[in-house]
Amino acid sequence: MEPAIHSCGAQKRPRSCRAALEAPVSNPAQSASAAGLLLDTLDSAMTSSARTEAVLIHFSGHDAPGQTAALTGILAEQNVRILDIGQAVVHESLALGFLVEADAHFAAVKALLTERAHALGLQARFRAVPHRSLEHWERRPQLRHFIVTVLGRAITARQLARVSSILTRHGMNIDRIERLSGQLDPETANANACVELAASGDPSAETAMRADFVAAAQQLSIDIAFQHESIFRRNRRLFAFDMDSTLIQGEVIDELARMAGVGEQVARITEQAMRGELNFDESFMRRVALLRGLSSERVVTLLHSIPLAEGAERLIRTLRLLGYKTAILSGGFTFFARDLQQRLGIDYVHANELEMVDGVVTGRVTPPIVNGARKAEKLAEIALAEGFSLEQCVAVGDGANDIPMLNLAGMGIAYRAKPLVRQKAGHAISALGLDGLLYLVNVRDWDLRAREST
Repeated sequence: MEPAIHSCGAQKRPRSCRAALEAPVSNPAQSASAAGLLLDTLDSAMTSSARTEAVLIHFSGHDAPGQTAALTGILAEQNVRILDIGQAVVHESLALGFLVEADAHFAAVKALLTERAHALGLQARFRAVPHRSLEHWERRPQLRHFIVTVLGRAITARQLARVSSILTRHGMNIDRIERLSGQLDPETANANACVELAASGDPSAETAMRADFVAAAQQLSIDIAFQHESIFRRNRRLFAFDMDSTLIQGEVIDELARMAGVGEQVARITEQAMRGELNFDESFMRRVALLRGLSSERVVTLLHSIPLAEGAERLIRTLRLLGYKTAILSGGFTFFARDLQQRLGIDYVHANELEMVDGVVTGRVTPPIVNGARKAEKLAEIALAEGFSLEQCVAVGDGANDIPMLNLAGMGIAYRAKPLVRQKAGHAISALGLDGLLYLVNVRDWDLRAREST
């Protein structure tokens, strides 16, 4: 793996200069002659129209403690100015790169670095960088930068090949690849696998590229999240969740309907509403009316009969550990949402109040109804009260009434959602449990390993 460091295109220069700079030198006995040749060619190159002002130095070999300290020590002793640096280690194999400012005395620096690299068991390569390539590198921040996150139960070569080919086809350069999960092909059932790719390029291809990622995710049974790299991506502060079929594995109103003997009628109306075929307020009132007469004693027995969504406890526990605020913004009922609030430590709850009089459900809710528009309104209110921008907010839901808050938040995630919602949301996650969302805010498995092992 190449370190994440500047790479320049070739420019015509005397072959002797290119050979002296670019050929690996692993034998210290060759250092003096190579250094002399480099000195001559650098002197001539730096006085020509295609002068060389920098050198890219690449070290590779078996990783060991102290290598970076030893090499930077030489650069420090020789007063070499470092323009860029990058390092990567893959299974004890090191790739370390420096972009440094070169002058007429760089031949001596090369000789010292080559000799030290050999002693450390590393191979050293040197490449001259022309002035125009430096100017191109300095303009790179003007490119748009993106983060592509690949999530699944396992990540395969076929999946990575498809993702990287999509990036290439749309003119993107992959700047960095990092594994965020413990393994890429875990043997444990229901384990998570995740790889993050940082890419840069022309943003004009974004819409077509997103469409290609959606198609690839469906065909390969993985999730592919595509984010703009920004300070907000690294500083999310609020997670807002729908409750039914998001934080929990089911719909509370459907379970209450089964208790009341009207399960099939309510389920049909629920599905129509979640698909966006019915106005939420009207469908909700119709469903609640069918619950009339159900005893409150039977209602509360439901509290622990619907399981939490996969990964919900780990996600919320980690978010609290990291100082995030959390909210339930639900078109469901407060009696269940507040119980979840106590169990999980949720900060805010906004849901519908199921009216009960004399221990019996009346078939009404206390207005106003928490519908899609009100969810978005409450999200904005919480963000304002906490002093967060909406870009720092993450909204997660599965139904049509979640779309307004998914579109309002800086990151909207359709979680195991209906087709309409996946189409409208910025991101869609289905392959993993809720704790897979931690990868999207750059939380890696090994960041949590010490705490989760205790």
